[in-house]
Amino acid sequence: MAPNPMNMSMKQSANSTSSIAGAAASSSQDILIRETLRISANLASTPLLETAPLESSLRMICCEEIDGRRWKYVAETDACGRFKKNSFRPLSLHTPQAPLDELMSFVRSYVVPEGFPDSVTPSYVPYMTWRALKHFFGGAMGVFTTQTLLSSVGVSRNRATPGAVAINWILKDGAGRVGKMLFARQGKKFDYDLKQLRFAGDLLMELGAGVELATAAVPHLFLPLACAANVVKNVAAVTSTSTRTPIYKAFAKGENIGDVTAKGECVGNIADLLGTGLSILIAKRNPSLVTTFSLLSCGYILSSYREVKSVVLHTLNSARFSVAVESFLRTGRVPTLQEGNMNENIFSFPWKDKPVVLGSRVKEAFQDPGAYVAIEPLFDKERYIVTYNPSKHKVYAVLKDQAKSDDILKAAFHAHVLMSFIKSSNEGKASSLKQKDDLNTNVMGTVADLEASIADSCKIVAISYGLFKNKAKEQGWTMSESLLNPGRARLYPHDNR
Repeated sequence: MAPNPMNMSMKQSANSTSSIAGAAASSSQDILIRETLRISANLASTPLLETAPLESSLRMICCEEIDGRRWKYVAETDACGRFKKNSFRPLSLHTPQAPLDELMSFVRSYVVPEGFPDSVTPSYVPYMTWRALKHFFGGAMGVFTTQTLLSSVGVSRNRATPGAVAINWILKDGAGRVGKMLFARQGKKFDYDLKQLRFAGDLLMELGAGVELATAAVPHLFLPLACAANVVKNVAAVTSTSTRTPIYKAFAKGENIGDVTAKGECVGNIADLLGTGLSILIAKRNPSLVTTFSLLSCGYILSSYREVKSVVLHTLNSARFSVAVESFLRTGRVPTLQEGNMNENIFSFPWKDKPVVLGSRVKEAFQDPGAYVAIEPLFDKERYIVTYNPSKHKVYAVLKDQAKSDDILKAAFHAHVLMSFIKSSNEGKASSLKQKDDLNTNVMGTVADLEASIADSCKIVAISYGLFKNKAKEQGWTMSESLLNPGRARLYPHDNR
């Protein structure tokens, strides 16, 4: 049977329609894919459109700063401009810190006062640096001394019963406490010569450590040696504790002495722990005690010396006053605070013999009554008397009972002027007689010679003392109070009847 032409035509038409529909569908899919890719690219390169209304509703309220970091406070508002509830929050204006920076900030919060460096004086950093080194060496030394004491008392070698060991240890600590209590009587001297006493205390601390190490050589003398060492170390501890506050006070620029003290002690403790840890590692190798003690002691004493030398005090004690007056008499200028403290003699300990004695007794200052009677009229208008004792080669300032702080300062200034006169006179006489080998030769042969020199010194003091005070104040020295530590003897008026 022959095919129907109409059916063939309809099939061809259907196939053609199907092809057209397929092509249209394929084109739509391509367009859809292209649009999807375009929209995805736009979304990746631009912020989400939904965030714009949220950001536009934020309102900045204020800004604040904490330790160098800045924050802004924002709040969300509704369409009417009213603040939404619980929408007030801070936003940081800084990028997050690196872990190392975060660690350094954490450490700084423990070792430096708030507001550093503006809250402390410039001498704070060098002082703390040397203080940390000193405590590092001290902590390292403590490991070896403790190990030696335990070995000597018999703990490690089982040479003694536990009861005997405990008694020896308690006696050792008790002796140290007694020494600390007795030395506390000298407390007032800590205010006058705190640098000298601080350094002397550190020397005593090393002496005590040396005595403790000596118990290893003579363990049968443990108790007397350990007691002596503990007494010495407790005396040193009293000195360190008593001089700590005035030093920290010199660093504080405001009412932040507590903060400065706390951070200073934290620095010392950290350094002590580091020294202890290192010493434990070294001790496992059983090094020579003599070599170890020598190295650690040298480091400790050097650090202690540099520590006290870095302290800048505004008050005048005997050592700093001598530096200031000698500079004024020699050059006409008073040294700055930094110069005066740097040139202060740290080894001028309170018990050392000094050429100028302030507040002495009359019997120490005058050899005979004739000298006193001849010199007294020169000081009728003053509240002190200054003289020179040729037999002792010293200048003495005898204070009257009305003497106040400024009178004591003037008496000390006059004493240094007279000493300068006498030294110049001695050098001149020695040069003329070719006796330069002994500049302390007595050249004040008669009372008249001494009286003439004292009279000349009175004229110089009348002119220069006020100028010295003004120049000292300009350099920052505190002249309203001094730490000259005068003796307690005073002259008082008497009736000749």
